Amino acid sequence: MVTEGKDRYANIIPIAELDSAEKRIHPFPVYNRLRQTTPVRYDETRSCWDVFRYDDVHAVLKDPAAFSSRRALAVREKETILTMDPPRHNQMRSLVNKAFTPKVVNDLGPRIAAITDELLDSVLSQGRMDIVHDFAVPLPVIVIAELLGVPPEDRHLFKEWSDVLVKGPEQNTDEEFRQVIDEKIKATDELTAYFTKIISQRRTETAEDLISILLRSEIEGQKLSDEEVISFSILLLAAGNETTTNLITNGVRRLTEDPQLQQRLSQTPEDIPAFIEEVLRYYPPVQAIGRVATRDIEIGGQRIKAGDQVVSWVASANRDETKFDNPDQFILERKPNSHLSFGFGIHFCLGAPLARLEGQIAIRKMMERMKEIQLQSGIQLTPIPSPFVYGVKEFPVSFRTLQFA
Repeated sequence: MVTEGKDRYANIIPIAELDSAEKRIHPFPVYNRLRQTTPVRYDETRSCWDVFRYDDVHAVLKDPAAFSSRRALAVREKETILTMDPPRHNQMRSLVNKAFTPKVVNDLGPRIAAITDELLDSVLSQGRMDIVHDFAVPLPVIVIAELLGVPPEDRHLFKEWSDVLVKGPEQNTDEEFRQVIDEKIKATDELTAYFTKIISQRRTETAEDLISILLRSEIEGQKLSDEEVISFSILLLAAGNETTTNLITNGVRRLTEDPQLQQRLSQTPEDIPAFIEEVLRYYPPVQAIGRVATRDIEIGGQRIKAGDQVVSWVASANRDETKFDNPDQFILERKPNSHLSFGFGIHFCLGAPLARLEGQIAIRKMMERMKEIQLQSGIQLTPIPSPFVYGVKEFPVSFRTLQFA
């Protein structure tokens, strides 16, 4: 029995329709049915509204005045750019944008390529690898850790913490919800202690990492507080790792489903950016985004009250037949490709250029060095235990290594 109501963040509670691992691995038929039958519906068990159509999801995400990112939960959750509203959001976003300019991101390309080659070097001779464990996890973890100035020996902690931060309960019960929240609190406390130590070091030994840059920065003549620097570092860790890990894994999953795509990308690597965009639409790393209505408002003919939680199902919007031709087909040449996988509006994913670059480099390097990539036989895919993140725990593949003269 559910009792906590609006104190519970609906976006991390599973919906009843995805009641099996198979449905969570292939949720799109469920989203298609819900979009067509109940495009805007109230879920009593999760105490929230679910929005499934593209136009309605787009309307929610582009209107921060009516749909706030702030949420008052019965957990100790640090405020981040994700959960701020204007004007503070605009100030923080403007500041952090300086660390993610197109030039800064593009300059990371050679280092990302070098890390990618190192990871592939360690598995190529074996002819098999687990895409998640051997490749898609360590690549973004190393990149984010280096950006933040984290020592190499601590990288494994980052993955453990980021897994907990995106975790959701397996079932919609008070007991499981409380257990997940307790895990999140513990991880957040540990991360806070970790970054507090790094901040203390940077005050005496300055560096050119992102934490040092944030410590030197000011908003309207005021330096950021340690808590603000920590909250952004935690956000970057969770969002930067999980999104990119699942983008790469979902991309490889799609390649194993369509061997002709592998051949095409090997022969025409210039198509890889378009491939990444279609992966983002077709198998989005983030399935849903939560908001809270600030006033009474109507969506899709339904009256939503101030204070109600609203979950926008991006994974459904990306398959909306009124927006995308043949939405259940993977079409490499799809243009335009106005997917919502990085959100929309003022909260459009800050790390989107970096995630795209890492995804493109990862796939390009695989196509240069591997062929006939196949999911190993007899494997039962296991979904990540998160209602709003789309990915799998493991993705073991076999392949042939391309020999160079």
